[in-house]
Amino acid sequence: MAATHALVTGSIIALLTACVSVGPGAPMSTPAPAGEQSTASDAPWPVQTRYDVDLWLHGYAMLSDDTTHVPFFKRGYRDEMIAFKRRANVSTKLDANYQTLHDGLARHPGYISGQFLPLYFGSGTDVQQAVRLFLQANGDPRASNDPEQQSIIATFASVFPQPADRDWLRTFTAAIEDEDTQYYHSYWTAQQRDRAPVLARVDSLWTNVYRAKLQRFLDNEQMDRGILFLSLPLDGEGRTIAGNPNTERGNSRVTTTFPETPADALDVVYVFAHEVVGAMAGLAVRDNTTPAEKQQGLDARYTSPAAVRGGAMLLKRVAPDLVPGYARYYLASANTPLAGDDPEQALARAFPLPQPILDAIDRQLSVVLGGI
Repeated sequence: MAATHALVTGSIIALLTACVSVGPGAPMSTPAPAGEQSTASDAPWPVQTRYDVDLWLHGYAMLSDDTTHVPFFKRGYRDEMIAFKRRANVSTKLDANYQTLHDGLARHPGYISGQFLPLYFGSGTDVQQAVRLFLQANGDPRASNDPEQQSIIATFASVFPQPADRDWLRTFTAAIEDEDTQYYHSYWTAQQRDRAPVLARVDSLWTNVYRAKLQRFLDNEQMDRGILFLSLPLDGEGRTIAGNPNTERGNSRVTTTFPETPADALDVVYVFAHEVVGAMAGLAVRDNTTPAEKQQGLDARYTSPAAVRGGAMLLKRVAPDLVPGYARYYLASANTPLAGDDPEQALARAFPLPQPILDAIDRQLSVVLGGI
């Protein structure tokens, strides 16, 4: 099956906290499927869109009680889509099974890790085949003798380990397939057409200006090549799978917001910076919280602020002109008014962190950037 070649053997998704947007492991780099938007595929970090990723994240967005400080999904996204469906007189299996799916997601925070799954594969067909393989195996890697298939099954089983979890996944995938058939594909296609000038502006700024400014950081973090996806449902928390240093490089994937207007094209660079510094920020949190603080859950509480502040610290070193805009973006994402304050100071107040964590991020940036 094609999907068996899209996932690196042994890359298992760990259960992530609600604020983490970086997943471990690494997929194989593949070009955007036919009919989806992409810039030059030979670039180190081409800008692309991928329908199946948006469809999967759309399903989660429609089911999530998104109460995190920086939301997983754009504020009002679910309400806008419900209104769109009402105008179109559309009702799907997602609507019919909403309560079951919503309640299951609320009871099992580990399901949140499932948001990363499409990024491990090269296409929606690969994802469908992988889900089918996992469900047919009843979540047991020993049901296959093929090592790559075993890895796929184990990856899904790390998120959906029990029969009830597999039932949730079965219902969820059927629901988003119905969304796809009834309206979402036509909606998504229209959005891609309307936002083509945004994609062009993002590509110009990214390719001609800001990728080069970030490339040294990416090189030294073993993310020298990858794909930058723009996603309709996402806000300030992107979804990232970094390159695996134990396999071939060049396979990182970062998924960011897809702005509505060309004037907001830099939002993509802001979220990209937030995403690529996320693993470093998470390590700083883990290394600078005591066992007692971890028992109190403070490490999880600091993870999202560390990524936000870390992104600002990275840009301060490589593209200082972006820092005020970055701060305004994440203040708006967190629904925190600026009220005429200095944006950087307001960001520090809105996302407070203990000084040892900030110092650890700063030291590591110095190491990675070689003193820039």
